[in-house]
Amino acid sequence: MLSGTPQLTRRDLLAMIGTLAGSAAMYQAMTTLGFAQESPYKGPLKLDGDPKGASVLILGAGLSGMVSAYELSKAGYRVQILEYRKKAGGRCWSLRGGDKYTELGGFEQECKFDKGLYLNPGPWRIPYHHHAVLDYCKRLGVRLEAFVQVNHNAYLHSAKAFGGKPQRFRQINSDFNGHVAELLSKVTRQGGLDQAVSKEDREKLLEALQSWGALDGNYAYAAGDRSSERRGFEIDPGGGQMPVPKPSQPIGLSDIVQSGLWSSLSIGNLYEYQTTMFQPIGGMDMIAQAFEREVGNLIHYNAKITEIDQDDNGVTVRYEDAQKGGEAQTATADWCICTVPFSVLSQVKTKVSSDMQAAIDNLPYAASIKVGLQFKRRFWEEDEHIYGGITFTDLPNTLISYPSTDYQSSGKGVLLGAYSWEAWAYEFTSLPPEERIKKALEYGAQIHPQYNDEFDNGMAVGWHRVPWTLGCYGEWTEEKRREHYRAASAIDGRIAMAGEHISYIPAWMEGALLSGLDATGRLHQRVVNG
Repeated sequence: MLSGTPQLTRRDLLAMIGTLAGSAAMYQAMTTLGFAQESPYKGPLKLDGDPKGASVLILGAGLSGMVSAYELSKAGYRVQILEYRKKAGGRCWSLRGGDKYTELGGFEQECKFDKGLYLNPGPWRIPYHHHAVLDYCKRLGVRLEAFVQVNHNAYLHSAKAFGGKPQRFRQINSDFNGHVAELLSKVTRQGGLDQAVSKEDREKLLEALQSWGALDGNYAYAAGDRSSERRGFEIDPGGGQMPVPKPSQPIGLSDIVQSGLWSSLSIGNLYEYQTTMFQPIGGMDMIAQAFEREVGNLIHYNAKITEIDQDDNGVTVRYEDAQKGGEAQTATADWCICTVPFSVLSQVKTKVSSDMQAAIDNLPYAASIKVGLQFKRRFWEEDEHIYGGITFTDLPNTLISYPSTDYQSSGKGVLLGAYSWEAWAYEFTSLPPEERIKKALEYGAQIHPQYNDEFDNGMAVGWHRVPWTLGCYGEWTEEKRREHYRAASAIDGRIAMAGEHISYIPAWMEGALLSGLDATGRLHQRVVNG
């Protein structure tokens, strides 16, 4: 049974820092922990100079491998890609009706979503400052639409607060800010900040607090038009002889603090989630498909790598058919860019330096699970007026994300019904897929009772059981970066590593693209310089 309190994740920690210490401290913490780096991408890669007919073997047709192949082939290199799966994209992956997926342990799932509906088991949103992803989307013709991260009409939920009843984000946000503004205004008016601010600044601060917290003329946060214009009215303004508008009653500060719901208020302030965020129209793998159209002729699919060898003259890779097995085959090239996740590469015999091997062997991968749930109708819109955005909960499913597309369409819809990490992800994935879906339904029904009557079918992907990654993303710590990152990112003889794990933007497509571009540029310089 899924229960208990998992270890605090980095994302949880960042949310707490953001709420309690403000944006400056939050950004510093995100930078230290490996998130929130703005992409340094400045435009298309320039590979000047003669490649001298050199050949490059790329291992893995994820985004990192395909962007490397795309740029190298344009520069005149002879390129071949070996890919474990029968399709390209790696973690840039969408599941649609008719797709089949088999995880470690032999559990096979067939997606039964209706046409046009999908689940993104891996990346599902693109920050506005991920410049490489956005640029390649533009160059390759991938159409984008807005992804709604924060919806003030979605819910914040705790099974231990308010009798388990979910609260609207806008109400908790408005009331928390309003009560804090009232406390600060009292301190300011009583002279508690006299040593910190001048008299003139004191008046401006009070004015700002009154505006920010929707305080009344007495600097109190109370039921009235000002507070209701933030948190919503009990009876909304209407027309004609409709009932007279009635202000709503704020929730007490103690109730909010004790509920813990404040911990999710800062999510939209985190740099990686700030507006505007994007998603490809039709599913995240529209990006993978666009790259595949450009380099698909270079990809050898269903190739399971069994050994990577190198000497002073080149690289030799042995592989077998991932579906049929059989006799080993060989691919050779002058150079190699390996984008295989270290979680998998650590199980492959690879001829690299001891420092590189230590990096491969010592990078853990985060556990994560996503559960997609198809419902017979879009009840979250029809019944609760939630259009896009995310509901957060302290239950093991962690969140519910509502589709940011096809608003008010009739027919079925797919929710992201669980997106859990670490301990809860392991607990979810210890169950067969159908039981994981049942758990996601059980938890979600505590927020949306309609779950029980409206559920149609679902899919559950636990990333540490995905055969081609064995984990969600490379989970660096400061200590491991100091010890292993330089070796991991070096060109080791004739082999360069690339992928989201060789970046300071782990878990994001931007990190994968930048890593691929960086490895490509450095390898090219080595080739042209002799």
